[in-house]
Amino acid sequence: MLEVTMSRTPIREGVKTILLSAAILAALALQHGQAHAQDIRTTIVAGGCFWCVESDFERVEGVIEVVSGFSGGTVANPSYRDVISGGTGHLEVVEITYDADILPYDGLLRLFLRSIDPLDAGGQFCDRGETYTTAIFVEDAQERDIAQVAVREAEGTLGAPLATTIRDAAAFYPAEAYHQDYYRSNEIILTRFGPRRKSVAYDLYREACGRDQRVLDIWGSEAAFAADHLN
Repeated sequence: MLEVTMSRTPIREGVKTILLSAAILAALALQHGQAHAQDIRTTIVAGGCFWCVESDFERVEGVIEVVSGFSGGTVANPSYRDVISGGTGHLEVVEITYDADILPYDGLLRLFLRSIDPLDAGGQFCDRGETYTTAIFVEDAQERDIAQVAVREAEGTLGAPLATTIRDAAAFYPAEAYHQDYYRSNEIILTRFGPRRKSVAYDLYREACGRDQRVLDIWGSEAAFAADHLN
């Protein structure tokens, strides 16, 4: 019996090793499959001040990255000064990279429309002019159809036509590094309130501009993000 027991031990251990290896490979294959199952997309929207739209959407589950920039115009690689001076045709926009398995495109647009004043054709809140008008940039016919449904739904809720336009996707130009993640930067800058961290200056600007109160006035309980800033 001793010889039999000893002869079976290596076999048993070998089987355990094979099963363990198979389990590890299966787990790795599953993990690899899950990683590739993600539906990573990008979209561009214009919602007035890009600092605010970036701040709002970076907190949304499924959003991977938000970059402030410009789109819709005729001038390549414009500077911020170029755009706000007029004549470039560009709008302040954000490029949102997101996982559509977590945040579907229609859900993203629903949040977007409820975070702006889509009735205003002349800008957004205290920021006036074409540069600050609102738009949804679509890549293809499918996105256009989804955007049209989102706009019609919003019009039905508000009982008025939207000024937010649906436009063909155009080249996106990131704004200068100074503008990226402005809302959470600790860099000290000189403002009309004196020296302030960018994050503090951003909060002061957003409150003074009346963005969140206006969004609540329009959308009520459907407003996205606004209540968080006013509490």
